[in-house]
Amino acid sequence: MRKRLRSGYTTGACAAAAAKAAVLLLLDPRVVERGELDSVEIPFPDGSRVSFKIHDSGFRTRDSGPVASASVIKDAGDDPDVTHRAEIAAEAGTCATPVGEPLPRIIIKGGRGVGTVTKPGLPVPVGAPAINPVPKKMIENAVAEALSRSTGRRPGNADAIEITISVPDGEELAGKTLNHRLGITGGISILGTTGIVRPVSTGAWKATITASMDVAAATGRKEIVLSAGRASEKAHMKRYNLPEESYVLMGDYLEYSLLEAGKHNFGRIHLCAQWAKMLKIAMATPQTHVRFGAIDIKRAVGFLGAMDTGLQGRNFKSREFNTAREIFEYIISGNAGAVDESPLRKVCNAAAKYAGETAAGIPVKACLVSYNGEIIAVSG
Repeated sequence: MRKRLRSGYTTGACAAAAAKAAVLLLLDPRVVERGELDSVEIPFPDGSRVSFKIHDSGFRTRDSGPVASASVIKDAGDDPDVTHRAEIAAEAGTCATPVGEPLPRIIIKGGRGVGTVTKPGLPVPVGAPAINPVPKKMIENAVAEALSRSTGRRPGNADAIEITISVPDGEELAGKTLNHRLGITGGISILGTTGIVRPVSTGAWKATITASMDVAAATGRKEIVLSAGRASEKAHMKRYNLPEESYVLMGDYLEYSLLEAGKHNFGRIHLCAQWAKMLKIAMATPQTHVRFGAIDIKRAVGFLGAMDTGLQGRNFKSREFNTAREIFEYIISGNAGAVDESPLRKVCNAAAKYAGETAAGIPVKACLVSYNGEIIAVSG
């Protein structure tokens, strides 16, 4: 019986909880003594409410007035999230209300470890902290709740509540993400559309794919590169060296990526994958992960044997193969040790044809990458 995977919470939800706790402490430092800051409850976009344990809190004074802080340790559940167990912190203070600022007067800023947006195409403007719209709204709602429910002192009529979100290890964690590709520098993004992290979520992958294409389009890229993995991406970069914004790591989400590329009206798609993935694509497999599209070796042999690949004279269809890699090794062995490129190019051609038809007719150039990280065949 398979274990049911446990859901967790987004960086946005954690930031909202930390912000609410910081505001409660700012308005009434006695909440700590009364044990009212051990945990806080915040509203979620779907109307539900979730309680978060407060990891740390503090209170200090500065020239412009008191500042309170609080933090939450993110629990991503069973999702392999790089921010799992990261500390998400918030500081709350007061400042003069900006002219024309609507009530409640809440200003949200990014601190240490929260990235800054440097490229267009994202839902956050260039120059702003990488705090996405839904998390920002969650923070605002949580802070507004703290303001309305506080029994302690309240900010003056001319004051605004200023919230600064920070992630102490954010810059280091960002190096394990695709933020640099999206033009987010200096830290991680505060993300989430529901407040909940679903384990091994396809939503996170798809959101990153779409965001990557949004940035590519906004920066004027007419060609994009869809790669099945890092090795394939690096091989393409080594040979073609297109601008960084052109590269989109699609993973196994082939069909979704092609459909998204069609919506963005790119002029050309470069498709990069190693043999097993490229063979699946050539065989019109829309989702290339093994649990969705495990390759049928007999069907693959029949598919290759039916193509004009030159394999027929080598008793190819009568041989027994156990894996796609074994087929690949047989093909590249060629005659007298020479690499037989023709079958590889034919597979690339079939993959490019299927991909182009899926991507609303956008021309596709398929690049097959060897297990040594080199492009060894190209469609055309």
